[in-house]
Amino acid sequence: MANNLAFAALADPTRRAVFERLADGPLPVGELAEGMPVSRPAVSQHLKVLKEAGLVTDRAQGARRVYQIDPKGLGQIRAWLDRFWDEALEAFRAEVERETQDSEGEEP
Repeated sequence: MANNLAFAALADPTRRAVFERLADGPLPVGELAEGMPVSRPAVSQHLKVLKEAGLVTDRAQGARRVYQIDPKGLGQIRAWLDRFWDEALEAFRAEVERETQDSEGEEP
């Protein structure tokens, strides 16, 4: 099962907005905080939660930390969601086949 911490982390709208800003590539905290309705320290706290959930990684770049999406954490979520997609498609296929068999057995 996908990491429950990841879903909990992304449930917060501000945290989700921070995460979505990283979709275009790595950014330092200062750039992530620009235009956000919360302070730079608050963005740092949100990044800490995202990191603990396995959704982002960080690295030192000079005197600042640069954050990026962690593909492994995102991959776990995607695999979990794909499972439901595959099950839904299989259920749809089975229903279509059942309806086709039922309609072929009907008399005109």
